[in-house]
Amino acid sequence: MITINYTVGQIATVIKGKILHNQLNTYIIKNLLFDSRLLVTSENTLFFALTSARNDGHRYIKTLYNQGVKAFIVNRLFDIEAENMENAVFIRVNDTMEALHCLSAYHRQQFDIPVIGITGSNGKTIVKEWLYQILSLSMSVVRSPKSFNSQIGVPLSVWQMNETHQLAIFEAGISRPEEMKKLQKIIQPTIGLLTNIGQAHGKNFNSNHQKIKEKLKLFNDVKTLVYCIDNAEIKDLITSLKVNTFTWSRKNSSADLFIQNTVSSNSSINDTNSTIEGLYKGRQISINIPFADKASIENAIHCWAVALLLNISDKDIAERMRHLSPIAMRMELKSGVNNCMIINDSYNADINALTIALDFMNQQQHQGKPVLIISDILQSELKEDDLYATIAQLIKNKGVDTVIGIGKAISRQQNKFTVNKYFYPTTKDFLTHYPIDSFNHQIILLKGARNFEFEKISKVLQEKAHETVLEINLDNLVKNMNYYRSKINKDTKLMVMVKAFGYGSGNFEVSNVLEFHHADYLTVAFADEGVELRKAGITLPIMVMSPEKNTFDSIIKNNLEPEIYSFRCLSMLEECILQQETVVKCPIKVHIKLDTGMHRLGFLPDEVDYLIERLKINPNIKVQSIFSHFAGSDSNIHNNFTMQQIHIFEQGSEKIIKAFPYKILRHILNTAGITRFTNYQFDMVRLGIGIYGIASCEEDRGKLHTVVSLKSSITQIKNIAEGESIGYNRHSYTQRPSKIGVVPIGYADGLPRLLGNGKGIFIVNESPAPIIGDICMDMCMIDLTDIEAKEGDTVIIFDENHSVENIAIACQTIPYEIMTGISQRVKRVYFQE
Repeated sequence: MITINYTVGQIATVIKGKILHNQLNTYIIKNLLFDSRLLVTSENTLFFALTSARNDGHRYIKTLYNQGVKAFIVNRLFDIEAENMENAVFIRVNDTMEALHCLSAYHRQQFDIPVIGITGSNGKTIVKEWLYQILSLSMSVVRSPKSFNSQIGVPLSVWQMNETHQLAIFEAGISRPEEMKKLQKIIQPTIGLLTNIGQAHGKNFNSNHQKIKEKLKLFNDVKTLVYCIDNAEIKDLITSLKVNTFTWSRKNSSADLFIQNTVSSNSSINDTNSTIEGLYKGRQISINIPFADKASIENAIHCWAVALLLNISDKDIAERMRHLSPIAMRMELKSGVNNCMIINDSYNADINALTIALDFMNQQQHQGKPVLIISDILQSELKEDDLYATIAQLIKNKGVDTVIGIGKAISRQQNKFTVNKYFYPTTKDFLTHYPIDSFNHQIILLKGARNFEFEKISKVLQEKAHETVLEINLDNLVKNMNYYRSKINKDTKLMVMVKAFGYGSGNFEVSNVLEFHHADYLTVAFADEGVELRKAGITLPIMVMSPEKNTFDSIIKNNLEPEIYSFRCLSMLEECILQQETVVKCPIKVHIKLDTGMHRLGFLPDEVDYLIERLKINPNIKVQSIFSHFAGSDSNIHNNFTMQQIHIFEQGSEKIIKAFPYKILRHILNTAGITRFTNYQFDMVRLGIGIYGIASCEEDRGKLHTVVSLKSSITQIKNIAEGESIGYNRHSYTQRPSKIGVVPIGYADGLPRLLGNGKGIFIVNESPAPIIGDICMDMCMIDLTDIEAKEGDTVIIFDENHSVENIAIACQTIPYEIMTGISQRVKRVYFQE
């Protein structure tokens, strides 16, 4: 093993870069950074100024320099002297992303240890984590943090390799052709593992065949490839690779591991397990896992095959498989006691995962002083003193106000921590002795190893709510935002609609993510929505679409920007300004709404001249933007009318712009308009329902990611005889002996009564369960007669595989109405992968 310290000079040589401005050739680099918001420590950090269609890392160099970062990879010259950064070193390359790949590939080449490369459509992260659980008990293992499997995530994962590691496990994911070749050069796996090939991530490939071929490029130079031979297409393509294989199968007894039998028990929520029996090298072997679902069984067999290939003993494999832990591949953000927010990330407890979780917590910085509840770190190559010194410095750098350590090891090292601190030997001691009620208006991150049972802490801290949950995928929200960003010009501003409680998703939580990811504007319907965002710490400009007479005072006090759509509305603002003249320190920014044909709100074309006169005589009002609203931009049949609206808007807005000496923004494109009328972006576009994953026009269908999922559970199951009525008013009768389930969601939760009596269908254990009977205020009943189900099982109302549009169609309405109608008593849970 070797200890590797890279100097700036060595890195410049590796990536074929040219050192500019400062000859800090001997400066040591230990940390790689690609996002200025994720800075942990400036010391020994190298920043890659990555560029994309919507962003440019070069913008953030001066900020990072002021924070102490000294080393930068850039792809173009700029005036360093003018920026006064004489103590920095710059390495210029043609492509900063390519430089990141090149450096990490070189780092990988310094290690001669087994490296497992995993790819597939589903299960990559779970298989990686289970392999880590199985193999790290007998050797030092490094693996990808979370689901770091992208063009950026893979290089950062490989960079973790050091002289203490005996084995590495990295996952690779692709979304388009030619990406895997780049990842293969970085990972350079010696052992390959293909989990499966399904429909996930397939939209950029011509066929499933092409997608398989692209994924298999990861395994071009592996010594052994592990996979299931039951898929004929996969088997044929792998055979053509001419690599050594370790195969498993349920059908073919000639496979290296032949699965003879699987027996699963699923008798209750807490009692699930499967026994898997197989034949390997002529001997009967078996494992027992604490899961009964098909996906977990398949993932476990993949791990079993790898463990056998690595010559782990049957006894050790069986013992380790028996203790496999569930993998929660996401951080959950939910409401807690005393107006706290809880981030539950008991996924794994190591430094890399902690860093990711702290970054997520910092995105929620407006929520109050951050608290970290952390257990012992059980698996680390660092010595105990060094480990907790590193963690202490990390949480200090990340702005944690209070740390609560649970475990004997972290308690021994409590002197390393300089923030507010409390330590307990066990979770039980913490729950017994810490005053839980003292938490108030704080954000609390739970980061604990599995055997510390932090779920008990989460249960005590989280706000009590019933079992119906609205899940909001913040990763997918950002993906949709970037999808629409890719359609607009680099200089076009992006306004995002967060009205109506963020289309039911939660206005603060959504706004917080949008601010972190550099949206330019937010829009709410009413002033009180904007005031709440300001109280929560949102600083982005906020347009108020429906200002009311008694709200202009709070609009001015909270630096909100009202839409002005009529002379009455303008007069109300003018009157409020007169009353507050002593406190109005700068002009109030307003957004002028023009009526171009929708005939809802806005100034008509013949009112524009008088509007200009009124605006000119009041120096306390500044026109920030002029906009209008399409009536039918989502449909081809209204194209001519939409173009007519654009023409009217151009005439009216140009007249106003010419009347004022300052810059005035213009915007007319809504979500559908961004896709269908891209040439008319003007200065800004308004993104609404599309960011929440609902396609507003046919061109976007299938290209967006689901953001919102509504789920509940079965609270009771009963057997009902044929001919019995179900529910209020006796509108439904059983047509046969039936199994009826009760689900705690009703019309008070936002479930439309129109879905009753068979019109609505839920999903239970991947099977359709029709609603039977009238929907009640707080619950409804479903027919489970043909479904294997038990009390406590999850019920899906809508999710990524069962669109909210199906619910809307059954109700003869639109997804907007379903989403905005979900009651606030339904618990919102926000998560990030």
